[in-house]
Amino acid sequence: MLSRRKLIKRLSSVPLLGGFVGGFSLSAEAALSKGAAVAAPKRDLFKEFGVRTFINAAGTLTYMTGSLMHDEVLEAINYASKEFCLLDELQDKVGEKIAKMVHSEAAVVTSGAFSGMTLGLAGILTGTDQKKVEALPHLEGTGMKSEVICQKGHDIVYNHALTNTGCKMVMVETVEDVEKAINEKTALMHFLHIQSDKGKIMHEEWVALGKKHNIPTSIDIAADVPPTENLWKFNDMGFSFVVVSGGKAMRGPQSAGLLMGKKDIIAAARMHMPPRGFNIGRGMKVNKEEILGMYVALEKFITQDYTKLWKSWEDGVAHVENTVKTINGIKTEVRVNPLGNHTPSLRISWDPALVKVTGKQVQEALRNGDPSIEVGGGGPSSIGVTVWMMKPGQEKIVAKRIKEELSKAV
Repeated sequence: MLSRRKLIKRLSSVPLLGGFVGGFSLSAEAALSKGAAVAAPKRDLFKEFGVRTFINAAGTLTYMTGSLMHDEVLEAINYASKEFCLLDELQDKVGEKIAKMVHSEAAVVTSGAFSGMTLGLAGILTGTDQKKVEALPHLEGTGMKSEVICQKGHDIVYNHALTNTGCKMVMVETVEDVEKAINEKTALMHFLHIQSDKGKIMHEEWVALGKKHNIPTSIDIAADVPPTENLWKFNDMGFSFVVVSGGKAMRGPQSAGLLMGKKDIIAAARMHMPPRGFNIGRGMKVNKEEILGMYVALEKFITQDYTKLWKSWEDGVAHVENTVKTINGIKTEVRVNPLGNHTPSLRISWDPALVKVTGKQVQEALRNGDPSIEVGGGGPSSIGVTVWMMKPGQEKIVAKRIKEELSKAV
């Protein structure tokens, strides 16, 4: 068992390539490929509780518990659970390594992208002034700024992460609107990447406007990797801070994420994080297990063979498509969302005069079947399928079951 000092030393020198990730042992998948046995779980806890498990053909949805962690991530979590360390020391060391990977001045592991937004703005509002930190979310009479500018097309429920600080949102549409909205109360200009096509001001111009008026800019890319380069693209572009989820495509802990950005903002944001308890972020706790798990997940995500991975997704989608499109009345379309959840997905639709079933009925039949399968929400006569959250071989099961349900309705 490595000591804490040896672990920190290893984190500072771990290579980004090779069969061993972060000094942890070979993954279960690799062990299987070498013929080693992997012990079965001692208890089937889902079965004990009567909780339904399923094949995920829908994607990295929070209500479906996001994604499945890599074996290396689980090894890191299990490893970390066996030793004590100082939380701030681990965040310091891991943050330094992550910042280099993502081209930011500093970084910290947070309890998801949502908390990263709250913490980043909180850091901007208070700096490292503890009295101001203790005052949030009560801004009146503190001398702190209190407004966040955001495009109307970027106004979604997750912006609640910003109003958690006590700030209010000011909505704009044009550059002229931004110029009019900026005043002595403006703390931040926030951008939402996944709906960038719904706004009139694009990324670079948004950053330029912020720099022109000396206003920090932030960007939410929670579900917007892959592509891998998005992890550093917006840091390189000049955003003051960037947040991303860890439990989606990176397959880290679902309760973890990254806050990346300017060194002074990250330092101030950490004043609002545990182990400190005089702040609004005390409940946004990440422990050593999630910190190391997130680090290993990020490292694996950056160094993976992305071309090979993409090809496996395309092959899986093609198998489902080729299986179901032989049914009379069925139409298929492969799509790739250019902004978020950037992976191949399949839309299966049908002529209701020929295939007499609704999308909802197909969803329910797949959900109630054995094995249970979750597919994307469809219209009156369609469903959606993704394969990137499936285990190897599950695309064949999904294709067979969808064909069975649609064939019965012909």
